[in-house]
Order: sequence, then structure tokens, then C-alpha cells
Amino acid sequence: MKIVIGTRGSKLALVQSRAVAQMLYSAGADVEIRPIRTVGDTLDVALTELGGKGVFVKEINDALLSGDIDCAVHSMKDVPSSLPAGIGIAAVPAREDARDSFVSTLAFKLTGLPKGARVGTSSPRRRAQIFRIRPDLKVLPMRGNVETRLKKLGAGEVDAVILAAAGLKRLGIESVITELLPTDRMIPAIGQGALAVAVRRNDRERLAFVSKVCHNAATGLAVRAERTILKALGGDCHTPLAAHAEIRPSGIFISAFMATKDEARAVVEHESGPADQAAEIGKRLADKVAEKLGCK
Repeated sequence: MKIVIGTRGSKLALVQSRAVAQMLYSAGADVEIRPIRTVGDTLDVALTELGGKGVFVKEINDALLSGDIDCAVHSMKDVPSSLPAGIGIAAVPAREDARDSFVSTLAFKLTGLPKGARVGTSSPRRRAQIFRIRPDLKVLPMRGNVETRLKKLGAGEVDAVILAAAGLKRLGIESVITELLPTDRMIPAIGQGALAVAVRRNDRERLAFVSKVCHNAATGLAVRAERTILKALGGDCHTPLAAHAEIRPSGIFISAFMATKDEARAVVEHESGPADQAAEIGKRLADKVAEKLGCK
């Protein structure tokens, strides 16, 4: 079976797509990786100014719908809560480390930064949670891929950056991490560390093949719960929203964080229950968060 994979052209995106390609190749597929430039790759501005998560997946999804590619590999945290009609997520491979990482030239821990230190991130989620931990810090907007952000740190533009641990580990540069931030202190982005392998819904042969070869059941349940929260709360790139689900021997445990856009109020809530009720528990948690913030 021939499978053409569409992906962003960044170094990290290609590493992620090669991992999926290797799984498919090992199962007997003839695999080609085709990089596609997205709107999100062309403009050096914050995601909040680009119009939302879809800017990193739209052109790839368009190529999938037109038949130019057979499947798409996305970072799950870039995928909007709703996919275009005709596209389905065929597989969610095993998750890499979902935590955020603290990388700094001044301190080994976020709590060890001096007062007024500059932390680079354009993520409202990270910004809001940093201020909950260290309200005395300065958070400066920072856009660009992993390598660009690390260069800005090295050039002294900021004193620290917060990056997804998964990206650093997949790139083989996890040695730069000075602290892995526990998920109970810095709740990750929805889908962080996970990948989405999308296929046309009417391409049943490839959809079944990709699902059988690439899907990880535990990661799939965790991500389903997180994305249920995303959809229920209407989260977008402007919303300080985070959720993280873990599959434990006792079932699923989900944490969620949400702040108002002005960061004046924020809540952290948790829910747990049977893993096979991931979506229902995610919805229950979303309702609890919305009620506490007064936006239900």
C-alpha cells in the first residue's frame, strides 16, 4: 500500500512524521513524506495574531481532502477542536512526555529566577500559569520554532523560555532542559506531546491500516478527554486553557486550568473515573470549570 504523508516542513514536524512513517513502513507500506508550507510557517507573529490553531494544519488538510496526500501528521495541540468534514483522526500514537520544560541561563528552576527575570513565551496558557507561580516575573512574547527560541535565549533576549519537553526530546536536545515542570504545577496544553494521524474518512482501507498500525489506546483515551474539554469550553489560541489526562490503573485522572482572558480569575479543577468514560468525564470537568469561572 502506498501512503503519502503530508506534514509541516519544520525539523520537529519532519522528525514526528518520520516516526509515523517508520511504523507504517515496518507494517509493509510504501511511504513518502511530503512537506507542506502552512500559513503559520510564513508569518513571524504570535499565534494569537494569526487567527488560531488551524493556521498550522489548514493547507495540509486541504491537500488531504484533494487527494494530493493520503494522510497528515499533526502535533495534536495544533489541531482545532473540529476537523473539516471528510477528515478523521485515524490514529493517536503513543504520547511523548507531555510536560512543559523550563530552560534558563540564570536558574535551575522556575522558582529560582531572580525577581523581574524575563521569561519568553507567547502562550496565554503558560503566561497565566507562570504568574500563578511567580507573579513577580516579566513574561515577554516569543514566537518561532524550538531552535529560534533557544537562540533568542542564548542571545540574552530573555532569561528563560518555557518549551514542550516532547519537542526537545524528539529533536534529541533534551540536555538543554533545566527543569521539567510537574503537570500539577504547570498543566500542559491540550494534546501536548501527542500526534494526530489524519486520513480521509472515505479512504476506509488506509484509515483501517493506519489505525491498526499507529494507534495507542491509552493515549487515544487521554487525548479524547482533553479534546472534549477543548470543545466544551470553546478554547482557542487566545484562551488561557490547559488540560491533561492520565490513564492510571484505577482509571482516568484529568486536570484542567482556565483563566479569564484578562487573567483576573483562574481555576484549577480535577475529575476521575473509568477510562472508558473519558469523554463523559472530560465534559463533566469542563462544566465544573465553566461554572467556577461563571461562564456557563
